Amino acid sequence: MPEPRSPMASFAQSVSNIIDGPITWFRETIVEPNQEKYNWYHQRFQRVPTIDQCYTDDAVCRFEADQQFRRDRMVDNEIVNILRQRFEDCTLYEAPDHIIKCKPILEQYEKATENWFIKYGDLGGYANAKTAYMKQKHRLIWERRHGPVGSGMKGKE
Repeated sequence: MPEPRSPMASFAQSVSNIIDGPITWFRETIVEPNQEKYNWYHQRFQRVPTIDQCYTDDAVCRFEADQQFRRDRMVDNEIVNILRQRFEDCTLYEAPDHIIKCKPILEQYEKATENWFIKYGDLGGYANAKTAYMKQKHRLIWERRHGPVGSGMKGKE
């Protein structure tokens, strides 16, 4: 730091050093050495309880579950988008033989799309963790009564 030019600037710098010195020392010697170093650059959130683990009157838990649901949906959207982009790139690159060469990528994309639709399809843009949980519950009840969705209805046994 350059030397201050006036007595007032010298006083301001000394006050700043008195206030900022211990804070800077604590951060550089205690906080930063004990932090985990991550290889990624996005924020990593801790998992919170899901909506089925929250009490009905616990508004904070329900809010956290909704935020976790929104983050999970954004991640799943990006996964499907990446798989779609990979398939499109493969199709463009392997132009005449793309049906054969890109088949594994297409199958992976279709499976991811199916799983996304099972979890988030028909929920709308303003869905929350509770509506997704109810959709899952209704699907499980349907499959118990009629068999897996898409396989036809079970006969009377």
